[in-house]
Amino acid sequence: MENNNNSVKPTHFDADLWNPDLAPTTEATRTWNWIHFASLWVAMVVCVPTYMLAAGLVSEGMTWYQAIITVLLGNAIVLVPMLLIGHAGAKYGVPFPVLLRSAFGTKGAKIPALARGLVACGWFGIQTWVGGSAIYVILNSLTNNSFQGSPLPFLGIDISQTLCFFAFWALHLVFIHFGTGSIRWLESYAAPFLIAMGLALLYWAYDTAGGFGEMLSAPSQFGPGAAKEGLFLPTFIAGLTAMVGFWATMALNIPDFTRFAKSQKDQMLGQAIGLPIPMALFAFIGVAVTSATVTIYGEAIWDPVKLAGKMGGMGIIVALGTLALATLTTNLAANVVAPAYGFSNLNPSKINFKMGGYITAGIGVAIFPWKLLESAGGYIFTWLIGYSALLGPIAGILIADYFILRKCKLNIDALFQHNGEYGATNGWNVAGMVSLVVGILPNLPGFLHAAGIVESVPEIFDTVYNYAWFVGCFVAGILYLLMAKRGN
Repeated sequence: MENNNNSVKPTHFDADLWNPDLAPTTEATRTWNWIHFASLWVAMVVCVPTYMLAAGLVSEGMTWYQAIITVLLGNAIVLVPMLLIGHAGAKYGVPFPVLLRSAFGTKGAKIPALARGLVACGWFGIQTWVGGSAIYVILNSLTNNSFQGSPLPFLGIDISQTLCFFAFWALHLVFIHFGTGSIRWLESYAAPFLIAMGLALLYWAYDTAGGFGEMLSAPSQFGPGAAKEGLFLPTFIAGLTAMVGFWATMALNIPDFTRFAKSQKDQMLGQAIGLPIPMALFAFIGVAVTSATVTIYGEAIWDPVKLAGKMGGMGIIVALGTLALATLTTNLAANVVAPAYGFSNLNPSKINFKMGGYITAGIGVAIFPWKLLESAGGYIFTWLIGYSALLGPIAGILIADYFILRKCKLNIDALFQHNGEYGATNGWNVAGMVSLVVGILPNLPGFLHAAGIVESVPEIFDTVYNYAWFVGCFVAGILYLLMAKRGN
């Protein structure tokens, strides 16, 4: 955390609700301009899941441009709650767990903060494994596979894989130690490099294949007489919801970053520039390069790690080095900051931002991400993305509380007091907690089915789950307003 000594201390606060990292930022610590926010998003957008994002849509029958438009539209939609919830961070300088106290109560806020943090811990472990794997492939490509070995007992991976994982994991600890200022520095310098590398990969594919290949000229499977005639709309809606769910978690804890904004204009302009267009661009690079691999290698290679392994020479080192950097920038911003603040909020007097980050890193190791991926495969990604969609109710409640109920006015001192106006019933805001549960319930059966936990559910629940984020957001937001106004 940067400039802890400049944090704002309320005139009266409860020790279990305040520490310098959770305290409102001061003017001296609000140093992020629109370029920093745009760079933050570019650096987060450039990652393996984004590269492969359009793959699922193309495989479902869309043309490349239908897939890219779906990606663009989905990110334009999720930008709206991102800017709305980010407004509170920029105006009052408080992080996500503190903002939650307004709608959920000083004690109740710990539940949605922890829910957001735990899904980030899962992604942190998986992304760290991806980055460590990139280092492992680089080492083997330089030494004719001399780093390959027998799997270690219990771990199930060889010694070099283990060391590469922990080396990449330790790199995260360095940035956690130096706080959000170091993360801003990394994102700002990495963003232009990552864009350049993405465009270089696009040029390489076009030049090597003599064009982008047949995939970009393939017709839609939803047209007259095609295999999926008339099914475009349900496929589009499901894809759109998935695109919204992709960054739904960041839409919640965006105040963790906007609290450092110089102005509302900086956070809004920076995010508007940095999120939708770069997402669509990088998804296009994924589709175009994969299309070219059919010509170059005789097969469609969606996985950039596998593609880099086929390049050979210096190409593999540059490609995988870029992949490791992209994974680091995404992981730090998307999967470290939120749980670090969330864990700090559980016990502010003993856990600061740095310790919260270390706890996140510890959980990332403890889940054994390579075993999760090995045994669960696509299910774990389905589970994590689905979990993100279930967080839609939190977004709906926050927006309803801050914009409609309180009209953007918060009592900052009371956010740090159990006996203040946000203390509600013994620290629990019944309206917020009930709305959260009710907002989740319609999506729960479809979520359990999608994650493979139950074999089947009535079709209506699968249909509702296709709109999961939207359903949860609107149901919880409307119910919260009804209950909160009646309570007043």
